[in-house]
Amino acid sequence: METPPDITTLRVRPYDPTGRLVRLAMLGFAFLLPFLSWGQAMGIVLLALLFNAYLLPEFAAAKGSPEPDSTWTARLGTREALYTVSLLLVLLIFRHIEMVVAAVWGILAAGNFAAETVGSAWSEPALPWNSEKTLAAGASFTVAGTAAAYVLSRWVAPTVPADRTFFICLATAVVGALASTAPFRLDDHLTVALVASGFMFCALYMHQSALDSNAPYLGVRIVLALLVNALVALLAWVLHLATRSGALAGFVLGVAIYMGYGWKSFLILLGFVALASVATRLGYGKKASRGIAERQGGARSWREAGANLLAAAFFSILVITTHREAAFLAALVAALAEAAGDTVSSEIGKWLSEQAYLLTTLEPVPAGEDGGISFPGSLAGVGASVVIAALSVVVGLCRPGVAAWVLAAAVAGNLLDSLLGATLERRGWLNNGAVNLAGTSFAGALTLAVMLR
Repeated sequence: METPPDITTLRVRPYDPTGRLVRLAMLGFAFLLPFLSWGQAMGIVLLALLFNAYLLPEFAAAKGSPEPDSTWTARLGTREALYTVSLLLVLLIFRHIEMVVAAVWGILAAGNFAAETVGSAWSEPALPWNSEKTLAAGASFTVAGTAAAYVLSRWVAPTVPADRTFFICLATAVVGALASTAPFRLDDHLTVALVASGFMFCALYMHQSALDSNAPYLGVRIVLALLVNALVALLAWVLHLATRSGALAGFVLGVAIYMGYGWKSFLILLGFVALASVATRLGYGKKASRGIAERQGGARSWREAGANLLAAAFFSILVITTHREAAFLAALVAALAEAAGDTVSSEIGKWLSEQAYLLTTLEPVPAGEDGGISFPGSLAGVGASVVIAALSVVVGLCRPGVAAWVLAAAVAGNLLDSLLGATLERRGWLNNGAVNLAGTSFAGALTLAVMLR
């Protein structure tokens, strides 16, 4: 009997053409957004979810497809159902910002339709980090997503200048295309929706006038950022705090963080690096003997650097390109406070505890397991976040009241990190880097939710 091919070796997953057309057809409802209340829009998407989850599989079965799984988890796990779940999330989070909802709806529908169609026809060249995705599919996603986002944005927000709308939609589509290529088992509709909508929300605050107001001292800051980060990256590599790739990634992201508020924002970064490095080395021998120590002697690679610093670097750039400097500074600090808390809690927990507990069920698991938490680790993690929040007050980046919220957001981000670890990461749907990035981004987003009210 012929052995079926291993699906993990296929470059492009097969997609149901009917499902593609249904998702594209739903884009027509986005043109109704200016005429619907938020409740009415939610109602339409909920009805679409029921149709995609329960009726569409029956239609497909009637045409000869396998009988659909009757469990509700399987029904909601189809691409068509997750597409509408993604729309629901965007509507819930950005209920008062029609331009974000409309643009991301267009990117989800048109971008994924183009990528799946082109990807099914051309399976080469595959992307180095995800063999199931191709360069042609990514390019088509960007082009179609930009076009749909631009048309819908102009429809729902005609007062926004056309050139500004275009560049924001283009940037959002590029970010969405990159998010769609992430090598996760989690459906890319969810990752694209959350990443693209969050990016576009922040991009709408960017203004040329804000950058112009910072221009007089940006030249000196750029030179200092390059010199200081080159020195720190070299030291991190020499001292085996980072691999070569980690030092390079840290250099790039460190430059971005330095640009936010000069040495003050960079000092917050150094605080995180110091806390993470010390925590990693405490009890390293014991952790290594149990097989739960960081690889390469604790030296961080580009993956760890990106997962912990990418959100902070993004918020830092927004500090100098928007007129809401204080809000994005607080988000920057919250992201680094969450990263410090997560790293320290993990390292101290593995050192001092033989056993941890899953956040979801409190089931005992060995220390170091995904989603496991322990009392010593949690206490140390909160302490690390307190240090970062307090440091932001000392250097004048945050007022005490803002720092208190930053701390709360960092702790919430750590809880989300553990929740995702105990659920999606343990099932192999997300990797540790994605979970860490989600935690830092969530901490920054919570801070912005308060600061931008």
